[in-house]
Amino acid sequence: MTTIDGNALKGVSATTLWTLHNRATEAKRSDGVIRDPWAVVLFDSIDYDYRKFGKPNQSHGLRARAFDAEMLRFLADHPKSSVVALAEGLQTSFWRIDAAGAAGELIWYSIDLPPVMALREQLLPDDARIVKLAQSALDRSWMDRVDASNGVFITAEGLLMYLDPDDVMTLIADCAARFPGATMMFDSIPPWLSRRTLKGLKLSDRYVAPPMPFGLTVDDALALPRRVPGVRAVRDIPMPAGRGFFKLAAWPALDRIGPLHRIRPSFTVLEFE
Repeated sequence: MTTIDGNALKGVSATTLWTLHNRATEAKRSDGVIRDPWAVVLFDSIDYDYRKFGKPNQSHGLRARAFDAEMLRFLADHPKSSVVALAEGLQTSFWRIDAAGAAGELIWYSIDLPPVMALREQLLPDDARIVKLAQSALDRSWMDRVDASNGVFITAEGLLMYLDPDDVMTLIADCAARFPGATMMFDSIPPWLSRRTLKGLKLSDRYVAPPMPFGLTVDDALALPRRVPGVRAVRDIPMPAGRGFFKLAAWPALDRIGPLHRIRPSFTVLEFE
């Protein structure tokens, strides 16, 4: 198999290889939490020292499942909608959604920085339903390309924690203003973890995660309709159950314990007015 050097990705862009490592490792397991054949293809095709990220875990496979479930729910009512994948990285959500039979009529906007999009171009198949935009998610010109006539679902999977807090709130507000009636989903880390990354979070003895200046508690996320113009409603989405610790962590009773509720990561779905 021909392999491509993944070392062209630096800084925050390189974190897409971290999440790929976790997702593909799960997809290769017979008892893995996600089925993701294209993640395995990418993983095996990119020459990179994945071991520097430390031992793989289920977190990003479970995150992908949570996003897929919400997207499938939206597409059941809006099959011809536009899906906007902000900072898509090496996610392979489109092919999982297609395998589920829900991508037949949609338009998929894949947005990320040029080095990441170059890897996607080399390793993932072309598809007429995918519009590729090599640019920052903060460059609002992508909004001019999106067909909003049949509904819009915006994903920011693994993005917002790397942004300045003011940029996060402005991005959400701009999406709400430009795409009324749309749905947006994102994941957040809690503030305690954000603070830890600012001091240097070591995933292994050879890799320090990039700073993640934006953190949000679950309750902060649920308050967004009062903080951001154009946000009509919000839902907190529970983590799907995994194996072992990840099965225990998804137990609903644990989330009713105040201290645990306040320190956990979260998945948030926003509905715009």
